[in-house]
Amino acid sequence: MTGLFAKYAALALVPVCVAFSTTAQAQTVCGARGDIIAQLEKKYGETRRSLGLQQGRGVVEVYASASTGSWTILVTDARGKSCLMAAGEAFEIEDIAEVETPT
Repeated sequence: MTGLFAKYAALALVPVCVAFSTTAQAQTVCGARGDIIAQLEKKYGETRRSLGLQQGRGVVEVYASASTGSWTILVTDARGKSCLMAAGEAFEIEDIAEVETPT
């Protein structure tokens, strides 16, 4: 968990706004997409591994580093505001041919 805190703390150096959820008092780091992506690549060696559209919320991207296994989920809304939603360790890419399909 220390790595996750360190990542959020380090990315807070990017010009960002910090929003607090009134119900959970959770901290979300948000800012300019380009600045956040640059920091993910520079500090953690993370590059975009996948993306998708989340209905009503925007674009969801997963950034990860093959060498360190760190990963980050970034959501960008229609106005261009990007927020770090989650981060962690031990990222792996599964070979689709090896994934079993439920019967």
